[in-house]
Amino acid sequence: MSPGPPGGRRAVRLAFLVAITVFAHAAFNGSRVTVSLYALSLQATPLAVGALISLYSVLPMLLSVSAGRMIDRVGTRRPLLWSSVTLAAGVGLPALAPGIATLYVACTVIGLAFMVFHIAVQNAVAAISAPEDRAVNYSWLALGFSISGFLGPTASGLAIDGAGHRATFALLMASAIVPAACIAWARPSFPRAHAGAAPGGKVSDLVGDRKLRRVFVVTGVLAMAWDLFYFVIPIYGTSIGLSASTIGAILGSFAAATFVVRMVLPWFARRLPEWRLVSITLFVACVAYALFPLVRTVPLIAAIAFLLGLGLGASQPSMMSLIQQATPAGRLGEALGVRTMVMNASHTALPLLFGAVGTALGMAPVFWAMAVCLGGTGEFARRRAG
Repeated sequence: MSPGPPGGRRAVRLAFLVAITVFAHAAFNGSRVTVSLYALSLQATPLAVGALISLYSVLPMLLSVSAGRMIDRVGTRRPLLWSSVTLAAGVGLPALAPGIATLYVACTVIGLAFMVFHIAVQNAVAAISAPEDRAVNYSWLALGFSISGFLGPTASGLAIDGAGHRATFALLMASAIVPAACIAWARPSFPRAHAGAAPGGKVSDLVGDRKLRRVFVVTGVLAMAWDLFYFVIPIYGTSIGLSASTIGAILGSFAAATFVVRMVLPWFARRLPEWRLVSITLFVACVAYALFPLVRTVPLIAAIAFLLGLGLGASQPSMMSLIQQATPAGRLGEALGVRTMVMNASHTALPLLFGAVGTALGMAPVFWAMAVCLGGTGEFARRRAG
């Protein structure tokens, strides 16, 4: 990997990347909550909501590897710019043409746009990071995701109760266009990760690597746990009579926990190997999912959401560090694309599966099935640590 620009310039570029990520991810995350609640207000079933949320992931599942290869070839600035513009267009579509049919198109566009943005911004952070700063810089990026993870759902819930769904989509569109405006104005340039290395090779080489394959497997389960929370809580909250702002506050509690744990994560990262830290986070998330169906009061639901955020929030920087360590030179974007493909495969199948289960049996089996899956994966990670 290139050592990147001098320290001061690296810090400025990292701050820029974190800032635009906050705006883009707030729009993306807020849209998922707003789409779910808007669809439920139109009398959509949990299965229909699951189908909408799955559309966020269909094209990313199919195209993420190609997007990663493209970013390896052309760099990160143009993908960041155009993905932000496309994200704003997708989020703003339901504000211009309300209705359930529009949501299907919007979810598809939003998911594709943010997939490109996500891979590009992770690649850009890798490119400006000296090897000794890698884990810390990914932790800063993760903090940015935590801030937007709190702001997006919380602001969306308040806006829906105060101004309605269409106004909320317009607000999220304004957030999504900020990164594009900043990139067009500042015209930042970023070095490429592994500068001088030629991209290439087969995807099977990456999937066949034992170290990378372990990361991809755990990534898929973590993605399921993360996505299920944002899918199920609006449905569960609506079923027990919670308002949109209350549901948004519960989602905000989860995001606040990810922020808190990532503030102290560098301290833990210096004392625990990555796999041991990941195994602990998986077991914590397992406990949280097992507890969800047992409570119905808002303070307890918010507390369990906070516990889940502590578990899942600590995992992402460790996984990013592991994947970067194991990736061949010149293929980080492609490896991130494979990771994104695995994540979106779970995003696509999970809402449909659990939406059908929730429609037929209620939400409790959904929560407990996820708890079992997290517990098994936690044991898998614990053995890797040993």
